[in-house]
Amino acid sequence: QVQLVESGGGSVQAGGSLRLSCAASGYSFSSGCMGWYRQAPGKEREGVATIYTGRGLTYYADSVKGRFTLSQDNAMKTVYLQMDNLKPEDTAMYYCAADAGLLCLRGPPDFKHRGQGTQVTVSS
Repeated sequence: QVQLVESGGGSVQAGGSLRLSCAASGYSFSSGCMGWYRQAPGKEREGVATIYTGRGLTYYADSVKGRFTLSQDNAMKTVYLQMDNLKPEDTAMYYCAADAGLLCLRGPPDFKHRGQGTQVTVSS
């Protein structure tokens, strides 16, 4: 059974940085994908970034490209989302998600497995 545990959310001022972590268990790092999506109150879920953990390929939403960076630690089975130059519009609940194979093409909001979420709040 896949379990994802996020950590690292918090409150920062605009221009600041946060690093989110997602520790996975029961998940195959060699053949799957992990990603992050976010949801602000009253808004649709938005895919933020995806990493194909077997190949290290990363994809980012245009809204975060150049500011957010994914990385992975295979030994710890953990994926990190480094968020720099944060903006108030980045404020949302951030969720880690995982899936495998062709289902990865659906994007993080539709991945099968997800964590409990971690809040990110950016003040102006």
